[in-house]
Amino acid sequence: MKLELMRKTKLMIMVGGLVVLAALVWLLVRPAAPHPLEIGEKVPNFILPRVPEGAIALSDFRGKVVVLNFWASWCPPCVDETPSLEAFARQVQGHGIVVLGVSVDSDYSALQKFIAQYHLTYPIGRDPDWALPHRFGTYKIPETYIIDRTGHLAEKIIGEADWSDPRMIAYVEDLARAGSVARR
Repeated sequence: MKLELMRKTKLMIMVGGLVVLAALVWLLVRPAAPHPLEIGEKVPNFILPRVPEGAIALSDFRGKVVVLNFWASWCPPCVDETPSLEAFARQVQGHGIVVLGVSVDSDYSALQKFIAQYHLTYPIGRDPDWALPHRFGTYKIPETYIIDRTGHLAEKIIGEADWSDPRMIAYVEDLARAGSVARR
């Protein structure tokens, strides 16, 4: 009986040791969580499904200033921001600036209705799993990243923005001018 108890104890210690070892190995080899993008960092390329069809990649806009806006049709501040962002997109179109929306809507039908209702003309990608926003460090929407012509993060705007503000327009247009790169 004592021998059997000793074997069980030994087995339990070995199993416990293996569990601890497995946990340590997992901690060492698991991929690190991405850190939020910092001003001046190179923005990683991404590819998303484009609404209504095709794909959209950040690399498609190389050499342009990209105003990357994470949003959803069910988000009240996003809805409030939409008209000024659409007007801004139309105003800066053709000036080396592109507005790129990334919707986190899971309801594709609601997203399509929203796009039609607000007559959105800028490219919109869809990421209902929030993979790209989380890669950027976004956990609340709306959130906007302004990427300079060289692909570096120039500015991060948390929350709703007034895209009709002349200071906002001047800032983004200045980034689009030849030779102008934002770094901190």
